[in-house]
Amino acid sequence: MKLALIAAVSAVLLAGCAQSVPGRPSESPRLDPSKVAGLEITTGESGLRPGAPASNRKARNGDGGAVDQLATSAVADVEGYWEEQFPVSFDKDFEPVRQLVSYDSRGANLRLCGTDTKGLVNAFYCSSDDVVAWDRGQLLPSFDPISSVAVLAHEMGHAVQFRLGDGGNAPSIVKEQQADCYAGNYFRWVAEGKSERFRVSTGTGLNQVLATLFAIRDSAGGEFDAQGAHGTAFDRVTAFQFGFAEDPQRCARIDLAEITKRSTQEAFGEEDEDVGFGQGNLRVDDEAQLLNLKDTLRAAFPGVQVRWDGQCRDTTPSSYCSGGVVGIDLAALVRLGSIGDFAAFGSVASRYAVAVQDSKGLPIDGVVAGQRTACLTGLWASTIVRGRDADLAISPGDLDEAVVELLSRDSLIAGDAKGATIPSGFARVEAFRDGFLTGSADTCTTRYR
Repeated sequence: MKLALIAAVSAVLLAGCAQSVPGRPSESPRLDPSKVAGLEITTGESGLRPGAPASNRKARNGDGGAVDQLATSAVADVEGYWEEQFPVSFDKDFEPVRQLVSYDSRGANLRLCGTDTKGLVNAFYCSSDDVVAWDRGQLLPSFDPISSVAVLAHEMGHAVQFRLGDGGNAPSIVKEQQADCYAGNYFRWVAEGKSERFRVSTGTGLNQVLATLFAIRDSAGGEFDAQGAHGTAFDRVTAFQFGFAEDPQRCARIDLAEITKRSTQEAFGEEDEDVGFGQGNLRVDDEAQLLNLKDTLRAAFPGVQVRWDGQCRDTTPSSYCSGGVVGIDLAALVRLGSIGDFAAFGSVASRYAVAVQDSKGLPIDGVVAGQRTACLTGLWASTIVRGRDADLAISPGDLDEAVVELLSRDSLIAGDAKGATIPSGFARVEAFRDGFLTGSADTCTTRYR
């Protein structure tokens, strides 16, 4: 986060908290706010099914080991999904990729699609040769099995683009977010139990998949329209969730105009100085910054009376106590701030969001209350985007910090008054995103009820 250059009129500008951030329709396909895009929350095993059929695909240059077996099974499974879905969504047959190639980035060099594989810790699709390739030496072993499947489902998303004729000259960010979205399509199919090879729980399993998108995000401070851009974790998770909740045609519609409207990826500015906590991060226990935070919360939720009392310590690092009281444990806030300042300030905003709900007579305990809290916290975040002249403003990487916090077991941003959360990071991130992209309190209080 950063200090705004101009803060004098922040309260006036931020009072209009129903203002929309473009990029997502206001209606939601969700059937139940306590579910994952309409599916029940499950916490079982994720990965290769016991007794799953062997893959009929072979990898050139492979070693036949466990990593290659998993990778070829993943590609075969994703191809099975697209062979089933392609005619339905695009009225044409899906042709399997021509070749799979495995390599060890630590071993002998292999020239592939004009690229040297030595030292290349990556997985990629090459349209010129219609090849999916992966590093079995360092990349895939660094992930758990279901995350490795996610990496390869993304690469197969590029093969889908090529078969649709959409790869071409599209900007990198469009290609990458379409591929994330197509991966979401596939994982919906797996979550519905339709894959004969893989299974994924909608709780812990999808959490792992979303954490993978965080791990392979662009670094904070890059421009979304730069060559090779893939997107922030927040933007990549958004694209994946579009695919999981909707059909492949939704993914094909992702274009630069849409991404421009909803992207949170931007370069650091002169105001994003490093004050000792990493570029763009503020000292979270600084009294002046906490006063600025409180000002932005009052502006985002006008008319809500909140009293601040450090003795209110029901949850960590910030708490809501009955009667409109919010408390902060500064030492605990600093510890959470090690993720980044937004994770810390977002936790405080979440307790303010509980106060907002209490003031409206809404339930403040239970799964739905926690989801409503995440949505309202996202709404607050939408009021401090750059250009709103708030006392604090979001800086590059802040919403990725929100993703990390929302995927954590003890997420407070998506917690009810007692800190209890829905056991699905996917659902938590989706609720936060609903508030951020619509900027509407009505969305939060009607969708999550």
